Amino acid sequence: MTKERSSYRSGIDYMHHTVLPARNRDIIPANSSLQFRARARRNFWRFWTRLQALLMLVAFLCHGRTYSQTNMPIWDLSTLTNSPEWTALALPTSIGAKPVFFTSVPFRGKPTRVFAWIGIPSVKPGEKVPGMVLVHGGGATALDDWVRLWVGRGYAAISMDTCGKVPVGNGPDWVADPQGGPPACWSGWDQIDWPRKDQWNYHAVADVILAHSLLRSLPEVDPERTGVTGISWGGYLTCIAAGVDQRFKLAIPVYGCGFTDKSGFASDLEKLGAERAGRWMAWWDPSVYLGEAKMPFLWVDGSNDPFYPMNALQFSYRLPKGSRTLCTRLRMPHGHGPGEIPEEIRVFADSILKQGIPLPRITGQGRDGRSVWTTYDSKVRVVKAELNYTKDTGHWQDRKWQTIAADLTNRRVTAVLPAGTRVYYLNLFDERGCLVSTEHEECSGL
Repeated sequence: MTKERSSYRSGIDYMHHTVLPARNRDIIPANSSLQFRARARRNFWRFWTRLQALLMLVAFLCHGRTYSQTNMPIWDLSTLTNSPEWTALALPTSIGAKPVFFTSVPFRGKPTRVFAWIGIPSVKPGEKVPGMVLVHGGGATALDDWVRLWVGRGYAAISMDTCGKVPVGNGPDWVADPQGGPPACWSGWDQIDWPRKDQWNYHAVADVILAHSLLRSLPEVDPERTGVTGISWGGYLTCIAAGVDQRFKLAIPVYGCGFTDKSGFASDLEKLGAERAGRWMAWWDPSVYLGEAKMPFLWVDGSNDPFYPMNALQFSYRLPKGSRTLCTRLRMPHGHGPGEIPEEIRVFADSILKQGIPLPRITGQGRDGRSVWTTYDSKVRVVKAELNYTKDTGHWQDRKWQTIAADLTNRRVTAVLPAGTRVYYLNLFDERGCLVSTEHEECSGL
């Protein structure tokens, strides 16, 4: 199994400044030059940090206006929604998945191609099956075992590389295809000054849309029953593609979301400087595109994800126009292994594309002081409910979560928040072992 790249930064780096220990400050006369300089340094860094944040916001808003005025996005759907030319390959080989190259958008004026694995379950003549587009995360490539997982569920599936590589060698240093697109840089930070259509973000989203077009064109696939799921950076790409390509009937981002300026990559964004960071946010942040998505979403994430924290996730899942289901596991590990296998993903896809029994649906939630509640509908029995809460503040990735049982009666769940709770949400578990979550709520003074 190809694993998610392990060299991500695990948190936000903040600008630090030197402050004298309290016991030393106490013995320095208030009018001393040393204390004056220390206070001046603190005031300067406070001012500088706030100025940087303000400039980034202004740049983002300015570029956001430019975006709407110039009729972006820049992906040409009149071309990308047509099936690309593709060629079956003899190598590499895999049981149950076929290797192909398909044509993609130009890079620096030259045509490119994309490697993909395609799998199709056995079907009777004239029978058509639903299809899934699978978008890999950072450090990975096209994944044949992921394709086989979905074929075993009765789906046609395509997993394409989004980084100009082929799945030969050892990840993350896969062999580069000389006819591939821009090199992988996972976010495009160092490409932000390139021509926009030469940047990784543009190419990766185009590759997702073209892979969708190819999958829909296969005679065994029902083109009106297709979905997309992606893991980590693949979840990020899933959010953008869902806002651009309205042919998808569902979207399942795992970990990945928008509002990068609030994510574990915020410090990388800040290093670009205010103008370039604002340009990146306006061009490539999923928050720009999610509002156009109309299909149902399943959002799968962990309470302490190091890269896509719960606040950025909440801002993101409130944007699409379609329905949403949340699956927020306590301390869910980050990676391709845990991101591929949650049963909720299969059940959600089956409910929309195969008329299967859906996940329980949250119909309401609220709080009165420390008493919290949620209501739900479900076609299967909900067997357990839990209250997850934290008394911590600070980095979302570092907060310690605790769990207590909640009361479950007549499609209503109730619980009492422990004193000092700062954030909480409820998880409901059905008899299949699937969980759905309420939105989290921040609170204080309890």
